[in-house]
Amino acid sequence: MRWIEQGWYNKSLKVYVLLPFMVVFYVIYKIRLGLFKLGVLAQVRADIPVIVVGNISVGGTGKTPFVIYLVKLLHSMGYTPGIVSRGYGAKSDPTMPFPRSVNSQMQVDYSGDEPKLMALRTKVPVVISPVRSEAVAYLTQQFNCDIVISDDGLQHYQMARDVEIVIVDGQRQFGNGWMLPVGPLREPKTRLNSVDLIVENSGFSSNGDYQQIAGGIVHITQDGTVDIEDFSNGVHLVSGIGNPQRFELTCKELGINTLSTSWFDDHHAFSIADFAKFGSEDIILMTEKDAVKCREFAQPNWYVLPIDAKISDTLEQKIKHIIVNKCGSVKNDNRNTSRK
Repeated sequence: MRWIEQGWYNKSLKVYVLLPFMVVFYVIYKIRLGLFKLGVLAQVRADIPVIVVGNISVGGTGKTPFVIYLVKLLHSMGYTPGIVSRGYGAKSDPTMPFPRSVNSQMQVDYSGDEPKLMALRTKVPVVISPVRSEAVAYLTQQFNCDIVISDDGLQHYQMARDVEIVIVDGQRQFGNGWMLPVGPLREPKTRLNSVDLIVENSGFSSNGDYQQIAGGIVHITQDGTVDIEDFSNGVHLVSGIGNPQRFELTCKELGINTLSTSWFDDHHAFSIADFAKFGSEDIILMTEKDAVKCREFAQPNWYVLPIDAKISDTLEQKIKHIIVNKCGSVKNDNRNTSRK
């Protein structure tokens, strides 16, 4: 973890040297927000409802497992969902312009890690673009979807939305509570007063409405699960996610013996050179988000730990109520026109 991130969550005084930059960031944020509220900058309204799953802080809060869960929930409610994402890290290519449809065969260099993972796990249309409103328009034009989930994009105000769900890390919360770069917040905590639902990710705790559960360990390029007891001699954790400590804690709680940890920046573009220090017998364990970037050069002893969202019945009923109220019932096609 970089010193600045340590300062956010350990409440170090060092980060306060960045206070002038935070003031500039806050002023720009307020001006931009005001321009949208005054209508100087226009929002783009889609023909179908849009649900944003985002956060007000940088780093991993568990959005991706929640989006995958939400796809399944919407299917069960009779919707035909699609996903849009910024596609962080996806290369520009004149032969593959944005908005760009992601599929399971697309190289991760052109899809981004999280969109590729969501396409593999959900099997629904996934469209990426730096301009999310354009991704939404493309999705509605090219696919038979009647509702859109935006993976992140809470601060992308050009994209009008019907429902805002914010995921909060139950352990790290909001760090020192300051905005970037003094703290981890993209927006002030008061922003939470205007969202439809706040979901606290309790991690692998036995309590909480949103918990994370680990599936069986699998090989990166093969099907079938592996018994955790097979890793009794220990594994080396490798990850490039926003909160790798959560990954390490997960392995500890599963009883996995960790020999070493190698943390890279979030969305790191892995190459074979990143693994040069490991021997041919060393067992590597990664998250799904990391593994999608290593499939082409993965070795036989490299594995992935899938993570799923476990949602309580109480929270699920809240989510259903909000969706029906804000987006309408599929069966009656009774869309609520009083959107945000």
